[in-house]
Amino acid sequence: VLIAVGRDACTTSIGLDTIGVKINEKNGKVPVNDEEQTNVPYVYAVGDILDGKLELTPVAIQAGKLLARRLYGGSSIKCDYINVPTTVFTPLEYGSCGLAEERAIEEYGKQNLEVYHSLFWPLEWTIPGRDNNTCYAKIICSKHDNNRVIGFHVLGPNAGEVTQGFAAAIKCGLTKELLDETIGIHPTCAEVFTTMDITKSSGQDISQRGC
Repeated sequence: VLIAVGRDACTTSIGLDTIGVKINEKNGKVPVNDEEQTNVPYVYAVGDILDGKLELTPVAIQAGKLLARRLYGGSSIKCDYINVPTTVFTPLEYGSCGLAEERAIEEYGKQNLEVYHSLFWPLEWTIPGRDNNTCYAKIICSKHDNNRVIGFHVLGPNAGEVTQGFAAAIKCGLTKELLDETIGIHPTCAEVFTTMDITKSSGQDISQRGC
């Protein structure tokens, strides 16, 4: 990483203290409940200013839309801050949706999870002879919820495109069984999620020998 640009919450001089809105003194961000409501009932906050939420523009847009609909349109739909697809646009992209494995263990307990993973390599890498086990795919499933996918992770070309597609399925309650029943498009990178059969707990080798 050559440079990482952070975002500061400039909340100390806009009068929040005058109306009693609490802020996190360490970072200036605003704590809210699951409806973006601050400790002052008539004051709401959305976007990067929220304490403990993702600093992503699409998240802020979605949260703002849903808040407006709840306040003025009779809706009750809240923003889902967990199943948010996101990508790191490095030369080898990383995409994720849902919980990281560490966070899933904290929330569900390791014994209640099944983690499937696999190395893979794109077909277009075979001709130039690039390292054929550099890309990685992983899903985290909740054992006691029909093996529902609660975490999705992929490291490989076009990870953002792959993750965006699977994010909709995760919102719909995607399970490991549904993935197994899905016919893959061969030879795509995303196909690996339809053929996973090695669990992390098994300790088996996840190296691949062909596309």
